[in-house]
Amino acid sequence: MRSGKDYIIFPLDVADDDDARRLVALLHQEVGMFKIGLELFVRYGPALVQWVAAQGRAGVFLDLKLHDIPVTVERAMRGVAGLPVDLTTVHCGESRPMLEGAVRGGAGRVKVLGVTVLTSVSAAQLRAAGYADDMVADLQRLVLHKAQMAHEAGCAGVVCSGHEVATIKQRLGAAFLAVTPGIRPAWSLAKKDDQARVVTPAMAVARGADYLVIGRPIRDAADPVAAARRVAAEIENALDDRDTDGIINK
Repeated sequence: MRSGKDYIIFPLDVADDDDARRLVALLHQEVGMFKIGLELFVRYGPALVQWVAAQGRAGVFLDLKLHDIPVTVERAMRGVAGLPVDLTTVHCGESRPMLEGAVRGGAGRVKVLGVTVLTSVSAAQLRAAGYADDMVADLQRLVLHKAQMAHEAGCAGVVCSGHEVATIKQRLGAAFLAVTPGIRPAWSLAKKDDQARVVTPAMAVARGADYLVIGRPIRDAADPVAAARRVAAEIENALDDRDTDGIINK
């Protein structure tokens, strides 16, 4: 049985490894995984990944969002699979063969997630990028299209907003992972936010999300540990309600 904190992925979105190490030391007992993105990985590489993985119970989500020709992605993913990484990402992009290359490179040692539509992206931005009007008008349709492609390519799951989780689970099955960024606890919602499609932890879990990426509400709190525990409690309450209602049982 997973506890509330097991659902939390905390992003190490900081500029240097001193800050990253401080946050890991502070939160490694309070979250399920740490996310290492491009900024930290480019600066500090595999050594930081190995250090984070060695610190305690929390896993590592290496969020590189690979996007290149299939053979290059496959070779890069072989390198990722040699690290102590639980989850990693590749853009769904335009090519199913690229996703298949990522899965081959992961060789079952790391779970590959397809990135559908970034939660910071608005419909207006997609229209400006040349997406078809029917996809822009129904963002869930676009996300589901990309999720279907990732599923057919053998990916373990997708990164998607909380708005699309329930539909993805219904169409592609409960075992297909849904990792949800753009999570803001109700007590932390701000008028200005760079995430365009946010949901609360309770909403995401009720819809079937497997992991929630939650950064600044924890990182920017006066007491990050207390904030992480508050989020975990909110998730556990939602899990209790979900099980009682029979919406989705794990």
